[in-house]
Amino acid sequence: MIEAGVQGRLPFFMSKPLYSSLVSAFLFSVLLGSTTAQAQKRAQLSGSSQSGRKGVDLAKAGHCKEAIPFLKQEISLHTASKGLKREAGFVGVRCAMFADQPDAAIEFLRALNREFPHDPDVLYITVHTYSDLSTRASQELATTAPNSYQAHELNAESLELQGKWKDAEKEYKLVLQQNPRLPGIHFRWGRLLLSKPDPGPTVAEDAKKEFQQELEIDPNNAGSEYVLGELARQGQQWDEAIGHFSRAAKLDAGFGDAFLGLGASLMAAKKFSDAVSPLEVAVKLEPGNPAAHYNLAVAYTRSGRKQDGEKEFAVHRQMMQKSGGASQEQQGAQAPDTPQ
Repeated sequence: MIEAGVQGRLPFFMSKPLYSSLVSAFLFSVLLGSTTAQAQKRAQLSGSSQSGRKGVDLAKAGHCKEAIPFLKQEISLHTASKGLKREAGFVGVRCAMFADQPDAAIEFLRALNREFPHDPDVLYITVHTYSDLSTRASQELATTAPNSYQAHELNAESLELQGKWKDAEKEYKLVLQQNPRLPGIHFRWGRLLLSKPDPGPTVAEDAKKEFQQELEIDPNNAGSEYVLGELARQGQQWDEAIGHFSRAAKLDAGFGDAFLGLGASLMAAKKFSDAVSPLEVAVKLEPGNPAAHYNLAVAYTRSGRKQDGEKEFAVHRQMMQKSGGASQEQQGAQAPDTPQ
């Protein structure tokens, strides 16, 4: 058996010159490996830069189809420099749109928004690109299927945005002639009727019929339930309003206005304690809505929770002061138990 030397000394079979040479060889191999890794990384970066720069140069020279593969490679590499990746992304979006490659354009946009979130230039080109894609799709629809109900529906939406109510109404009628049970159309038609600047005396009833028809087609349409609730509330039909708002809130748990309408209707029916829960949800969903805080303050006060009510009144006053408006208390126009 070979015995080692005393603690702190080299084993007798390993001379100092031999030990030193082994240590030197080991350190050399580590340094060599590190140098090799750095060289490989520099080569990758160099290759990435050359590929990306080639793509950018091709794009600027007008060779978009040839440039896109190089640009895609650049934005997908983790080793790419931020500056070149950003430039490749912008050039890639423009090239892809010019080459009529919408999928590639969206791929470049996703990369830009992932790598440069909240960048104003990125957000700007994103807005314009999606707008351009929308325009192209609508033009293709108008060219390939001009008489389809989809084309009429798109026309109706566009006319409605322009305030051309009668023309929009005609388009919605054409949609229903082709597809009488298409979800969403009766809701939009009813909304259009209520949006007219010169509604006739029967507009509320006419719109109500449209929303009811919508619910026959699509019982899960929370918007129709909500508007029917508002119409009932305006007519002081509190029980009917409570029913519609309740169903709207159940169909869409994030529908803050539905919870606010429900709470306000319950207060109008003098059910103040019942109104607290939906109004608390309304405040949670819409913390910046002064009406939600005011109604919750009233509900708290009328149900005996005066301290909680004062807190909500204070929040409401503060919000109104910031916006430059007067609080309901300052206006003195309504009693504190009257819902907004």
